Amino acid sequence: MTDATVEPHHGGMNSATWFVTAGAESWVAKAVAPAARRSLLGGLTVAGHVDAAGIPTGAPATTRQGEIIADVEGIPLALLRRVDGDGLSGGTPDEQRLIGRTLGRVHEVLREVSVKDADRFHWVDVQAAHLAVRPWIRPAVAAAVAAYEALDPSTLSWGLLHTDPAPEAFLLDRRTGVCGLIDWSVAITGPLLYDLASAVMYAGGPRRAVCLIEAYLTRRTLTRAEVEHGLPTMLRFRWAVQADYFARRLATGDLTGLANNEGNEKGLEDARHRLSQIPQNT
Repeated sequence: MTDATVEPHHGGMNSATWFVTAGAESWVAKAVAPAARRSLLGGLTVAGHVDAAGIPTGAPATTRQGEIIADVEGIPLALLRRVDGDGLSGGTPDEQRLIGRTLGRVHEVLREVSVKDADRFHWVDVQAAHLAVRPWIRPAVAAAVAAYEALDPSTLSWGLLHTDPAPEAFLLDRRTGVCGLIDWSVAITGPLLYDLASAVMYAGGPRRAVCLIEAYLTRRTLTRAEVEHGLPTMLRFRWAVQADYFARRLATGDLTGLANNEGNEKGLEDARHRLSQIPQNT
């Protein structure tokens, strides 16, 4: 690539990003910490499968050697096709339906896909040192993990996950009506219900996400019975994941994507508020 224009973006929480333009084509360059190289490689591999099925994901371009990640001075860097469209907010019934349908279609596509060396759900360690940054975190996270395990995860429907389908990751091209899903950061196999719970969490909870849930169910990747039985517990687990995530960022001083610690503190407080509403013995 020659004569490319590069502009900083840095809009994510776990990576550094730049907009790259060359002629009529545009990309997003994405760099992660060296320790996250394997995760990025897996996520982009999954994204490639979804993109090939007609759902724009920001699939990676290859290097001259045919790789999808280049190491630049020890930093893993990927060049992703820029997806046309605007991020959704999930604030209207129509947007919720679009999120639900798109997520259901993604799960439908990935049902027949396997990725070598994909991780297996889940990653929350209730003994992790960073859970000690606030006294309430470890008990609340441990209770949520125990509730998840009591669901008997082997009875749930499993597949490759996105892991964080926030509304802004769904990009709608209003000219074509095509909706993509970006920000693929890991290859992990787990309960599909986790992705749905994440989307519902961002939409404000089950009562506010009725349209999203109903639209997702139209793809029939999960049964209504499984959703009704497992969603409350998985939503609780999802809030525990948020507590774990922001506790780690606070413990390590991670400010990626933020100007100061206020964003980390808010993310942790949101999780505390939600988890505090659930009796710890349930």
